[in-house]
Amino acid sequence: MGIKTYRPSSPSRRSMTGYDFKEITKSKPEKALTSRVHNHAGRSNTGMKSIRYKGGGHKRLYRLIDFKRTKVDVPATVAAIEYDPNRTCRIALLHYADGLKAYIIAPIGLNVGDKVLSGDKADIKPGNSLPLSSIPAGTILHNIEIRPGKGAQIARGAGAEATLVAKTEQYCQVKLPSGEVRQVLSVCRATIGQVGNTDNENISLGKAGRARWLGIRPSVRGMAMNPIDHPLGGGEGVGKGHHPVTPWGKPCKGFKTRHNKRTDSMIVKRRAKRKMRK
Repeated sequence: MGIKTYRPSSPSRRSMTGYDFKEITKSKPEKALTSRVHNHAGRSNTGMKSIRYKGGGHKRLYRLIDFKRTKVDVPATVAAIEYDPNRTCRIALLHYADGLKAYIIAPIGLNVGDKVLSGDKADIKPGNSLPLSSIPAGTILHNIEIRPGKGAQIARGAGAEATLVAKTEQYCQVKLPSGEVRQVLSVCRATIGQVGNTDNENISLGKAGRARWLGIRPSVRGMAMNPIDHPLGGGEGVGKGHHPVTPWGKPCKGFKTRHNKRTDSMIVKRRAKRKMRK
């Protein structure tokens, strides 16, 4: 995996970078492992917009990813590494010994022809899925479950990794990519290795149109709005000294929004605080 640059034929092209896609071995997905995805443009199930500045974008086929890894003790061979437009990482196509096929997130070091296994006695190597109780402390993990059998919910993006810090009989302590240390049940499953495509964070879109292809609409600064539209709007010239707030007056940039007392006891160490720019 590498980053590709372009000849500066235009001002936007000068700073644009992209993928070289050298790791991709198959261009079209498995038809049986795809489904239609609807573009909701940032709206919730009630039809109200819950995420601003989302909408449009290229049509996509959703790849059905096996986040549960329920094929226990059935070996599988990596048949291909594919591009997935719905996520930042690459996906691997598995051919199981019993004839079934499935997609998983491709970690670093997983290549075509490798064998992967999901089970309590699987080897500690990239792509294998085990319960946390069967993984030694200090191992790099991704695709970690929070609830047994629900499927992986933690560390699924490009370059994401978590570390198994400590183990007890009932719980294991996992250091998440944010720096938070959290207790997870020992029976929850996790996959060995770090998620691939680590260069994703270094990609420069280069132009606004490329963001529109991804479904990202233009965002407007609050200070550029009218007073009726945003608390920071209005004023003659550039107004400084405002406390950063949302359009609805709620503090942001460091304001805590977590209100889940039910799982507060699972957090051993909070994530690192964001440093405010002066």
